[in-house]
Amino acid sequence: MNEPVLKIGLVSVSDRASMGVYEDKGIPALQAWFGKVLTTPWEMETRLIPDEQPLIEAALIELCDQAGCHLVLTTGGTGPAPRDVTPEATLAVAHKVMPGFGEQMRQISLTFVPTAILSRQVGVVRGRSLILNLPGQPKAIAETLEGLKGADGQQKVHGIFAAVPYCIDLIGGPFIETDEAIVKAFRPKSAIRPGG
Repeated sequence: MNEPVLKIGLVSVSDRASMGVYEDKGIPALQAWFGKVLTTPWEMETRLIPDEQPLIEAALIELCDQAGCHLVLTTGGTGPAPRDVTPEATLAVAHKVMPGFGEQMRQISLTFVPTAILSRQVGVVRGRSLILNLPGQPKAIAETLEGLKGADGQQKVHGIFAAVPYCIDLIGGPFIETDEAIVKAFRPKSAIRPGG
């Protein structure tokens, strides 16, 4: 039986980028990151939308329920400003909340900036899809996904992506493998496949 191809939905939430005032940086950064990290086949769907909760909810539902994305990542709209409503939209479409993802994203970012505590990023499961709110800046996106390595190359703080493949396994998605030099997918021994 052939494994289904991993389908990733990328949603950039920005009033100005969606109006063409400036170029979106979140989606290209994620495309480049996945291009170097994933060793399993994958494809993606992208959406660039304004900070409007009904539009964000509709995009998340469509990517999970119609497009069949196994993983949906948002960038932007997670701060305390009045127009930042990405977490509210994400929680509104959730079937299960996965608080560890938001906790770890803030922990990683706090290593770099004290304002990381202002971020309200969440992780949720909708059906067989994992939805994660990421930061908006490309550098912060990579740090959040990969974590922090010391000068000796040893992992000091785990990035959130180390846990994503096993989470996707548990909710019924395809088996995801990564370039371990960048991010080692962590699975319990019982879930590791031969040769993996």
